[in-house]
Amino acid sequence: MSLRTIWWSSENRAIGMIDQTLLPERLEDILVSSVGDLCEAIQSLRVRGAPALGAAGAYGVALAAARSAATDPAALLEEVEEAAGVIRAARPTAVNLSWGVDRVMRALDEIGDSADADEIRAAALAEAELIAEEDVAINRALGDVGASLLADGDVVLTHCNAGRLACVSWGTALGVIRSAAAQGKRISVYSCETRPLFQGSRLTAWELTEDNIPVTLICDNMAGMAMRQGKIDKVIVGADRITRDAVFNKIGTYSLAVLAKAHGIPFYVAAPISTFDLAHSEKDVEIEERDADEIRRLGNKQLAPAEVKVYNPAFDATPLDLVTAIITERGIYRPPEMPSVE
Repeated sequence: MSLRTIWWSSENRAIGMIDQTLLPERLEDILVSSVGDLCEAIQSLRVRGAPALGAAGAYGVALAAARSAATDPAALLEEVEEAAGVIRAARPTAVNLSWGVDRVMRALDEIGDSADADEIRAAALAEAELIAEEDVAINRALGDVGASLLADGDVVLTHCNAGRLACVSWGTALGVIRSAAAQGKRISVYSCETRPLFQGSRLTAWELTEDNIPVTLICDNMAGMAMRQGKIDKVIVGADRITRDAVFNKIGTYSLAVLAKAHGIPFYVAAPISTFDLAHSEKDVEIEERDADEIRRLGNKQLAPAEVKVYNPAFDATPLDLVTAIITERGIYRPPEMPSVE
């Protein structure tokens, strides 16, 4: 299966994306034609996953420029800068979103004061398209690097969705699995359902089924038993931000890392260099908290008393001493060793 999660529609001057909230019932594209609609798509998880959010942030800046009626370059740049701030704030924990925004803004700074409005629009779109194209190549390279850690016959546990739906294409954690499968290795997967929004069951299980890679779905609280029974050889997850002391990923990742260490199972993180934020530590990062009804309700079904208090963080932090290795497009790093991100 070959598809892209997010792209630019020149015909519509809009961002095209797969609406991931509709999967696995149906695969449907939507067009996003305003920065407000883009932020809604990001917050509602129509588009999600660290690398995909990097592309979304970049395309968002291009969208703001394309949709602006300003003809004066200074006025256009002022509008774009304002939109950039709005996009950065859409989700605070995943560093790739602001990374994509900032990279396009730097590209606009580099074209100089002599650029006219059309040149500014063209430069923003060109940088966003470059980021998207690079993401595909980066994740292919990351997958090939990580495939060396998987042996023929391995059973891999993964959490949330770090596949092509979390990127422009191919994937990070699932990209490693895809690359290993492409090399002829017989790899099978256990996918945690990933409460409360089921990205494992809705997205990862769907992706792997489409690719004919054997996948077994389990509830999140079954992972420890599966490890104790010897069903799991390795764990591979993605990341939304990697600081100098922790990996931030979908809530539940920390628990899996603790379980993996207790059972002597390698715990790998697959992430591009753009996800590293080595200027900060765990204490500096705001963890997004989501709506309580994601836990109290399931669609139209009420699962808990309407007034019950809920704690619903979207991410957790896994200390690096629980991480066996971090897989990047540049190579494999074993903490405390970290890549240079200058």
